[in-house]
Amino acid sequence: MDDNKTISSPSGPDAARRDGGLLDLVRTVVIAGILAISVRTVMFEPFNIPSGSMIPTLQVGDYVWVAKYSYGYSRYALPGSPNLFEGRIFSSAPHRGDVAVFRFTKDTSIDYIKRIVGLPGDTVQMREGKLFLNGQQVPREPEGEYTAIDEHRTHMDGERYREILPGSGGHGPVAHDILKLTDEGGKNDTPEYVVPPGYFFAMGDNRDDSADSRFMGDEPQDLGFVPMENLVGQAKWIFMSVDNAHPFWQVWYWPVEIRWNRLFMGIH
Repeated sequence: MDDNKTISSPSGPDAARRDGGLLDLVRTVVIAGILAISVRTVMFEPFNIPSGSMIPTLQVGDYVWVAKYSYGYSRYALPGSPNLFEGRIFSSAPHRGDVAVFRFTKDTSIDYIKRIVGLPGDTVQMREGKLFLNGQQVPREPEGEYTAIDEHRTHMDGERYREILPGSGGHGPVAHDILKLTDEGGKNDTPEYVVPPGYFFAMGDNRDDSADSRFMGDEPQDLGFVPMENLVGQAKWIFMSVDNAHPFWQVWYWPVEIRWNRLFMGIH
């Protein structure tokens, strides 16, 4: 008796179904990857908030969705900032009061997030801790004491105000909260800045703990006027917020570290 057996390779309908299933899986993964890259390139991009310069509007540990289509596209709105073209395409002007992500003027590999306060032609000045725009004091109403916690877990006691920036481009006034720690220092008594064409003036809502357009010098942290080309997009929503008070490895704190009340908040 011949014990040798010939093992034939799989064939027929079952093999075809397996091959077809594998091809469908590869196709699905490729399509999903292309869609994800496309959305990140032209629609939305997630950013996390690493510092306290936008407290109380944004907290350290917030994760936000930024709409990249809001202002059109420059090289800085694209992944890797490829040098494909100059200026912006499908350009749309920002508005006063927008919370925007843009590239730092001294190092365009760094993303900043601030509030747009001044547009081309505007005059911007701080006098005794109060914001003046085009010669008029920007209205603000006190909302009581407020304690902020920055990225170093430092507690900062200050006053919270509701500030109302005048509208622009047919948009109405923008009401938002700011934090004031003091009315002293150079950042609270500035020259009158005139925003040049093609630029904007940005400030943090945490007015006394923000390196922003009030600083016009040559120091590495000085922002100055920001070119419109540096805009990445407008911050729209908070999709996650984590307090990060404990080390990452202490997993038992994860549920309580999530700021559940901040999830899916709109940014104003």
